[in-house]
Amino acid sequence: MEKIFETSKIKELDKYTIENEPIASIDLVEQAATVFVNEFCRRFPSLRNRIIVFAGQGNNGADALAIARLLMERRYNVSTYLINPLNKLSADCETNKNRLVEEGNDQFTEVKPPHFRPPKLEQTDIVIDGLFGSGVDRPLDGVFAKIVDYINRSESTVVSVDMPSGLFGEDNKDNDLQYVIQADMTFTFEFPKLSFLLPENADFVGKWKALPIGLHHDALLNTKTPYGLVTEDCIVECIKPREQFSHKGDYGHALLVAGSVGKMGAAVLAARGCMRSGVGLLTVHLPARGETVMQTALPEALVEMDGNRDIITNLPDISVYDAIGIGPGIGKSEETKAMIESLLGKSGVAPLVIDADALNIIADNSEMLHNLPENTVITPHPKEFDRIAGTSENAFDRLQKARSIATEEKIIVVLKGAYTAVCLPSGKVYFNTSGNPGMATAGSGDVLTGVITSLLAQGYRAEDAAVIGVYIHGIAGNLAAANLSEESMIAGDIVIMLGKAFKQMHDQISYL
Repeated sequence: MEKIFETSKIKELDKYTIENEPIASIDLVEQAATVFVNEFCRRFPSLRNRIIVFAGQGNNGADALAIARLLMERRYNVSTYLINPLNKLSADCETNKNRLVEEGNDQFTEVKPPHFRPPKLEQTDIVIDGLFGSGVDRPLDGVFAKIVDYINRSESTVVSVDMPSGLFGEDNKDNDLQYVIQADMTFTFEFPKLSFLLPENADFVGKWKALPIGLHHDALLNTKTPYGLVTEDCIVECIKPREQFSHKGDYGHALLVAGSVGKMGAAVLAARGCMRSGVGLLTVHLPARGETVMQTALPEALVEMDGNRDIITNLPDISVYDAIGIGPGIGKSEETKAMIESLLGKSGVAPLVIDADALNIIADNSEMLHNLPENTVITPHPKEFDRIAGTSENAFDRLQKARSIATEEKIIVVLKGAYTAVCLPSGKVYFNTSGNPGMATAGSGDVLTGVITSLLAQGYRAEDAAVIGVYIHGIAGNLAAANLSEESMIAGDIVIMLGKAFKQMHDQISYL
């Protein structure tokens, strides 16, 4: 996993690097500016656009001033504005100001309000926002708020240095979002900030990319954080190879409890996701009227019929199964609720995945949450989660509630979204990096339930099954979108691409 650090720890990481690399602070600024400029020139190779750099008084401003100088050396047309209302600069900012002035730059202006007439920003201009970085912990005001508002009102392309100015690194519920830069792109240093991964901040961050700047390896390794990013490398390491002389019994027998009248498609999608993810044997327990549907759609699965034609009211003998997935399309009838209560009341239950209508039943009967076996995996989308945990002020608040539930109930909470957060009983949170907006389509979650259930049945630890399942599901979604477009893909297309997603992982294993 790649670590994500809270902004309160960034100075600590910088300090360790400066002391142990060793490297002077001003040289670390130069490294950051160099990688930023390299990425900027790759994205914006034309020298015709005017570049307007806004720098603040601190070390983010130091980065911005160094960036302005390096862009000038590459013959870009750069105008730089250093906003210095307190007439006080950080040491690195002062040094880079002097370096810029020594270049003989006649397009450099040090702004000391109230005397400031901002440049007229044109649609073809590119603004580099280097006013504030990760150290901001209160809303912007004064001249900085006015400049942010002015930039946001323009039609110029905006690229932020490390962070959009004014955005807090984690929780922004107490921020004045009117005065946060709305960047088109953010080139951040070493790792994304937590706020980048939360949906309410998408309009501020824009597209982002993390650029390595050479922070000390030991600092990154030894500094603790509960947050991490799931990458392909860590998934490749977790995938279990298959033995040559193995048989279907070695890959588990899964049970899916799914479907009700009008919702048999959810059962089919979950079952297909399960089979396509490597389970040895799958039994689907569904209402009696669904038998023909399932055996026609997926002849490889066994069917166990409920005594009721339209809803699920009972369970088969669950002692023979290695994992159980429950919820897709089951409805919320009283008989189905009683069935779930019965399941949760049994001892020695196989590893569980709970999704969809099963989560809604738990939300209506809060005591059920406390009866979930340890390491149960629940997979709510935000609205389903809010039904369980109560309304959240923002996505950060929702994330912290998910962490609390995971640790208190000793379960895994898969909080679905653009960067699905897998919250573990240890308090750790792993953000997924695969997937695309085309996956916001009916049945996508049912497929994910099948994938995770399959991995559990194959003997993966619940934590690994959740992390791997979410990532593979996202890769399959990416392959489907590449083939069909985000608009046209449906959940069945994700199932079809699961094989190629697993093959992509195995190809990496072969390469290693």
